[in-house]
Amino acid sequence: MGSDGREPSILSARFARRAPCSTVAGASASDPVRLRDLAHVTALWMSFLVVALAEMGDKTQLVALALAARFRRPWTVMLGILIATTLNHALAATAGVWVARRLPPAALAWALAIGFIAFGIWTLVPDDAPETSAPTRWGPLLTTVVVFFIAEMGDKTQLATVALGARFGSAGWVTAGTTLGMLAADGAVVFGGSYLARLVSPRMLRRIAAALFLILGLAALAGAVRMS
Repeated sequence: MGSDGREPSILSARFARRAPCSTVAGASASDPVRLRDLAHVTALWMSFLVVALAEMGDKTQLVALALAARFRRPWTVMLGILIATTLNHALAATAGVWVARRLPPAALAWALAIGFIAFGIWTLVPDDAPETSAPTRWGPLLTTVVVFFIAEMGDKTQLATVALGARFGSAGWVTAGTTLGMLAADGAVVFGGSYLARLVSPRMLRRIAAALFLILGLAALAGAVRMS
């Protein structure tokens, strides 16, 4: 009877001693997952903000405005922009991740610092509207995809996507963020026309985008100096 009375207390004591250890182990195991999720969210939102602001007044936004005025089918134009941007920025972000994995950390930090600071200066310069001529027989969707994809080649938002892919090391999350940023900025002029574009000062938005690029550049520069 005495043995039965002591056994529960012994088991309870053993359980009490083990429970905190298992709790700490579980918390430690979840820390990398939380850090990874935080990194993904940061990559998504930073890519969205940088590209959405940099796109205001950019040549591809002017292309979007011209295509919307030409076809008068805003949803079709937006679908074409979505397809073209997803393809273009997926290639750009993947290239950035590929380069980042092959450069030494110090060299990558210096390249990112120079690149982001250069983008900050470039963003302050307004673009002119390029030609949007394409065969009418292609229809509004295919025309938008082809014209927008070509216009985005070598543009600062595409090159910024390369740098963001290298910075965050995640092609998928960066592509999602930059594509949403392009849709937000271009959707404003496709649905709102030039009136909405005039309502929000493109110069102010370009300055905010330039400031974000400069912050990223200075952070990369600080990291490069520490590694040197």
